[in-house]
Amino acid sequence: MAVVPFPRRYVSLLSHLLGWVLLGYLLFFYKPFSSDVILPDLFWVRQAIFFGLMAAMFYLNALVLVPRLLLAGQTSRYLMALAGIMGVIFAILASVEFGFNLPVLVHRAFHPDGSGTPKLYGWVQPNLFTALLMLGSSTSLAMLQKWQTDTNLRLMLEQARTTSELSFLKAQINPHFFFNTLNNIYALTLIDGDTAREALHRLSRMMRYVLYETQSDTTLLSKELAFISDYIQLMQLRLTDKVAVVVDFPDPLHDRLVAPMLLLPFVENAFKHGVSASQASRIYIALDQQTDQLSLDVYNTVFSIKMPSLEAVGGIGLTNTRRRLDLLYPEQYVLRIDEHTPAGEYHVHLTLTLP
Repeated sequence: MAVVPFPRRYVSLLSHLLGWVLLGYLLFFYKPFSSDVILPDLFWVRQAIFFGLMAAMFYLNALVLVPRLLLAGQTSRYLMALAGIMGVIFAILASVEFGFNLPVLVHRAFHPDGSGTPKLYGWVQPNLFTALLMLGSSTSLAMLQKWQTDTNLRLMLEQARTTSELSFLKAQINPHFFFNTLNNIYALTLIDGDTAREALHRLSRMMRYVLYETQSDTTLLSKELAFISDYIQLMQLRLTDKVAVVVDFPDPLHDRLVAPMLLLPFVENAFKHGVSASQASRIYIALDQQTDQLSLDVYNTVFSIKMPSLEAVGGIGLTNTRRRLDLLYPEQYVLRIDEHTPAGEYHVHLTLTLP
């Protein structure tokens, strides 16, 4: 059973209480007639019985009939059950009315001189209207609660999917990258100990970010860009002089909250497909910040041999990246991919509006 949040639970209880107070006022205190008329005590007993029957019908319909019959697609059985309940209620009311001789007693209260004729079934129309109103209210309430439950469940599933995709994205800092970087650092130790120590420090800082800083839904933009900078510099350890890497990040940076590891797939893709050991190539990564908007541009060289698209390779992939953006920033981003610019480059442009 879903747990209703504290404020919502008490708002719901308050709305129920106000509804029953209103009905009680109409049944026991509202008098559309002269205050000189004194109704018999048995009339108020009948009103109390009617109030109890309405409450029982309201919750029986909302908690049992609507969920088990109407929402289950058994409309005919639902209507038959309602007809049966209405029949039982009006049979009880008729027994009370005629058992207490209320039509006669009420008529005498309004006509103490004995004039006129008692209306034996005058109680049916107002009671029927009230009963139908209560049924409509309880059905609407049950349908609204079902809609709210479905909405909450859908949001929970979307959040769970976002979390699982983030976990998958974290896994892209995979053993291959980790061990390749360690091998590069080991090689550096034989040539340049200071550079090797700096690279090891960067790798340690990246692992710490992945393990601890990405546990929450958001992180500071400065930390995200520091992570990407570390990633780029470690990837450069295994690049030759034929690869030009240019990074342009805003300075000064206005820190904002952003989803962790959201920008990495585009940078990672450039290193996967824009690097050649034998041909000159270029990777250009630029981030522009305007108030609450970020713009990321990533260019990488396209080679004559067809490189696998972002859709076809291992990693988070364009489809999953778009889905993360859809879930985390609905209608707050623009993502454009140009697989072959006039300059012969692969271009990714992301515009993201931060809340």
